[in-house]
Amino acid sequence: MRVFDSNWMQISDYLERDDRIVLPVGSTEQHGYLSLGTDALLAERVSVEAAEPLGVPVLPVLPFGMAPYFTSYPGTMSLRMSTYIEVIRDLLDCLAGQGFRRIAVINGHGGNAPVAGLVREWINRPGADRVQVLFHSWYNAPKTAAAAGRFDEDQYHGSWLENFAWTRVAGADIPGGAAPVIDRATANNVTAEEMRALAPDGSLGGAYQRSDEDMQIVWDAGVAEVRELLEKGWLDQ
Repeated sequence: MRVFDSNWMQISDYLERDDRIVLPVGSTEQHGYLSLGTDALLAERVSVEAAEPLGVPVLPVLPFGMAPYFTSYPGTMSLRMSTYIEVIRDLLDCLAGQGFRRIAVINGHGGNAPVAGLVREWINRPGADRVQVLFHSWYNAPKTAAAAGRFDEDQYHGSWLENFAWTRVAGADIPGGAAPVIDRATANNVTAEEMRALAPDGSLGGAYQRSDEDMQIVWDAGVAEVRELLEKGWLDQ
């Protein structure tokens, strides 16, 4: 149930019977030959497909995250950590104030990982009602990573792992073969300009593509894992 497909009165009625909601978060950043919106597209889609059978509402994806290391690639947007943390805090405050008590933040971008610390701080805010917040990076969660690992251990940014039919763009011819894998320690310690020099086409390594059949197996695992989280990931109260 997409929130944008509902009016406020329908969401109010929903809160009479359930207190779960999904907030997808992603990023707008280069993904090699794939869409600049890859992380946002995947986070929202996996959330919607997982939540639909459960009737849990899904907010529109937050399309901007923290990606300072990619800003030399045109089209990449990046928020400061201080800004991003406060945006998430404001959204959690709004949801809690409206009566949502189980909030699943479904993340599609590795650079957003520091928000997990904010979540721990936020749920412990003094005097507040108890609210559960799950921060789930769907793409590297255990079952999804295991499904991808059946095909290739190189699961890196801009590679086959993000190459779905819905992240490809018209007019982009995706190469065959593989890009050299950039050492992760190196990638975590370079400037935006150095990153573009290391990865001229934006892929940080690994095969550029796999069959749609293989990709569907990975996708199905991701959807199932998010759905299981929405059903069983909460503490009993």
